[in-house]
Amino acid sequence: MDFKEVKKLAKENLNGSCRVCRICDGKACAGEVPGMGGKGTGEAFTANIEALRDVKINMRVIHNAKNPDTKINIFGKEMDMPVFAAPITGTTLNMGGKFTEEEYIDWVIDGCLKSNIYPMVGDTAVDSFLITNLKKIKEYDGKGIVFIKPWENENVIKKIKLAEEAGAFAVGMDIDAAGLITLAMHGKPVAPKSVEEIKQLVNATKLPFILKGIMTVEDAEMAVEAGVDAIVVSNHGGRVLDQTPGVAEVLPRIAEKVKGKVKILADGGVRTGVDVLKLIGLGADAVLIGRPFITASFGGQSEGIEEYLKNIKGELKSAMVLTGCNSIKEIDSKVIFKK
Repeated sequence: MDFKEVKKLAKENLNGSCRVCRICDGKACAGEVPGMGGKGTGEAFTANIEALRDVKINMRVIHNAKNPDTKINIFGKEMDMPVFAAPITGTTLNMGGKFTEEEYIDWVIDGCLKSNIYPMVGDTAVDSFLITNLKKIKEYDGKGIVFIKPWENENVIKKIKLAEEAGAFAVGMDIDAAGLITLAMHGKPVAPKSVEEIKQLVNATKLPFILKGIMTVEDAEMAVEAGVDAIVVSNHGGRVLDQTPGVAEVLPRIAEKVKGKVKILADGGVRTGVDVLKLIGLGADAVLIGRPFITASFGGQSEGIEEYLKNIKGELKSAMVLTGCNSIKEIDSKVIFKK
């Protein structure tokens, strides 16, 4: 399946909720929340794209990196490349309503696993969506990670136990969803968490615990204090707070302080394999990709996901050849051009 065809079909199937722009930069859909856009002016979404665009890489051609290995091992799982499908939930709320939550998440999980990477699934204002996502994770032998919104801790722990029962190999919280207006519209009580509250959640499970929505050094250090296994440097795709910087702008300072103490994932504006290389060069161990999975699945179902990931892997491998990196571990600050 040609990816141009995938994008054409996606535009039709998204029923106007996404324009499937040539460059997915948040400008056409600014302020469309619910929808695919960023909150308010949409500039936090756009900042992710522009921050990554402004990062330049050093091209090197005298080396022995002729056939780089893109594989990584993280959370005890081997993956063909350092890419996760970000937890996106709510097809009927945000994506035009043509397909059900079950159809969407099935395509994402199936396409990811056929590409030997792992999906993340999420929680939202509609309680049944998490149940659907957990059912699918269980059907696929627990091959996925479950993210839960920052409800009251008692409720979060109940949902962690459901994730464990589904066989998930890690759990997490997108703590920045404390400001998600789609939850407020449904009267759902979400709130920020203290270090002690996060510790309670970490101690409620033996699974790796990931905290998503870290954008400052201070929050990263407090996440380490709370005992999390990994953080995701993310501004929630620009959907929770207007006027934040892009992820690529804050990632290096965060990595400087907590690299090696926790796994660092990054999520914001990744569209190509070169973007993957950039974020790893800036300090991430792996990345999450969000909106492109919607385009790929709505345009080509699981086959569209596979096609997209094949492109990402090819671009990443080519970028590794041309920056002299034989493995993902060799991608570091040396690939980043500094003025």
